[in-house]
Amino acid sequence: MIIKSFEIEKKKISKFKFFVVYGENEGLKNEIINKIKNEQNAEEIKYDETQILKNKSEFFNEIKNKSFFKNKRTFLIERCTNKIEEIVLEICEDNNEDLIIFNCGLLEKKSKLRNHIEKSLVGVIIPCYKDNSQSLANIAKNFFNQRKISISYETINLLASRCNGDRGYLQKELDKVSNYLNDKKIVTQKEIYTLTNLYENYSASELVDATLSKNIKKACEILNENNYTHEDTFLILRVFLQKAKKINNLMENIDGEKNLDEVISKFRPPIFWKDKPIIKKQVQIWSFEKIKLLIFKLNDLEVKIKKNNSLSLVLMKNFIYETLDQKANNYSLLAR
Repeated sequence: MIIKSFEIEKKKISKFKFFVVYGENEGLKNEIINKIKNEQNAEEIKYDETQILKNKSEFFNEIKNKSFFKNKRTFLIERCTNKIEEIVLEICEDNNEDLIIFNCGLLEKKSKLRNHIEKSLVGVIIPCYKDNSQSLANIAKNFFNQRKISISYETINLLASRCNGDRGYLQKELDKVSNYLNDKKIVTQKEIYTLTNLYENYSASELVDATLSKNIKKACEILNENNYTHEDTFLILRVFLQKAKKINNLMENIDGEKNLDEVISKFRPPIFWKDKPIIKKQVQIWSFEKIKLLIFKLNDLEVKIKKNNSLSLVLMKNFIYETLDQKANNYSLLAR
């Protein structure tokens, strides 16, 4: 069955032992998982999806191995994707006494895992979509009210807008602000602007990922939704270079004896699990020669931007359209 994230407090979730929590709002997912765990005071056992896929029998033995001398257990399986759906469906059909929670990323509507649990009478699936600006602003407002800190609505909205719809990110930014304020009872918009920078980093990363993935529609949507300044072009340029060099390094590590998944999993510094699918797609799109040429063009672009700072946005957008392909020219007017 489906339970909306805002219905958790109203529903009697304690009668269920099987949960799938999915979505892109990591902060909300963590809140919900903690609420589910708090319903049952039990020993917690954590797994990662990769651990289970490598040794399914060990995981099933652990799940089915019940001891009369131990309290009930909570199994939390992190970083799950559709790869684990067969295991999830098999466990869901068992009559488990232990609490089992699968923490998943995005699940498409056609996902067998999602469709099965939605129709299940014994399992619960909870979607965690992005928070809207109002809900994030309310969280921030309560945070400052509880501490009797004076802050304008405009400043609260600025803070909420920088968290990309994720209350987990917002909480990190609030903690940062709290540490900075110490005993101060007033916080200004300038201070919030200086202290927080998550949203800009995120939007730049999203823009670069969409461009390197040749996702014309997504890239143009991001350009439309963000009012980039001349200073932002340097951030976008740094992110471009960082990601392009990562693709280049991954290609250098691939040889006839290694597949792409193995190279990505062994890459150092480790690639975050949420980034692996898009990085894999980018490596498959770009050839070794073309990514080398792209890095050369990025270095050339940096020189041009430094010489013509007033034209930096135009130069950056032209570079993005060129990288996306000629088809991107049809969208250029939308982003200006």
